[in-house]
Amino acid sequence: MPATNGLLPENPAWICQTFKNQPFYATLYDKKERIPVYSAYIYQFDAGKRVTPLWMVEPQLIRDNLPKDMETEATLRETYSVSQDDISESQAVYQDYLKLKGLDRGHLNPASHHDTQEGRDATFTLTNIVPQNTALNNGAWNRYEMKTMPKKSKDCKTTYAIVGAVPGNSSIADGRVNVPSHIWASACCKTNNNTMSAWAAIAENDKDKIRVLKLGALEEKLAELYNRGPVSLFHMDCPRT
Repeated sequence: MPATNGLLPENPAWICQTFKNQPFYATLYDKKERIPVYSAYIYQFDAGKRVTPLWMVEPQLIRDNLPKDMETEATLRETYSVSQDDISESQAVYQDYLKLKGLDRGHLNPASHHDTQEGRDATFTLTNIVPQNTALNNGAWNRYEMKTMPKKSKDCKTTYAIVGAVPGNSSIADGRVNVPSHIWASACCKTNNNTMSAWAAIAENDKDKIRVLKLGALEEKLAELYNRGPVSLFHMDCPRT
């Protein structure tokens, strides 16, 4: 995970996102705002059709002795005798995302960036979701995920991606879940020529517009938005300009 205190929330949780006993990606979760700060993953694009699984939550946020695998709320209640209140206290739940107006359940780590069904299913945990502007989610952000990322990474061996959200001043579900002010993305890779390549993007979460920029420019913007010190998302080998 990125070694940066500039993004660290008051009440953080580091999640190894595990599904069917296999780790798939890492998330830094903000337990106070009940949204992820970012999800970090290896990019393996697959534009094929996908089966949408049931939404899951993170048992480890409830208590340490629960399974490491993400589970549905129903499974936690019925199989592990966890109360709905205990689940809701620890994180966002399915109920929080009902009756949204102008907002979607927006993936930080998108299903389309994984080339196995298990990898895609593992993105359907609410610890990887933020309330995202519907027009942005279906428009400019979707084009970044489906067009810009494949284009930018076509000469890459392995592409590492970090996608995050900046907490905003509004919320859903009676104040339970923060609505981010900005959604951002970054990536770094070693190319087939053994050079390093990096890029980034940021969008305000109230309009269908995205800005693709250099990694260094994104880090500076995030440091300004968070106002908690310098932000360094990737190893220094990744070019900033």
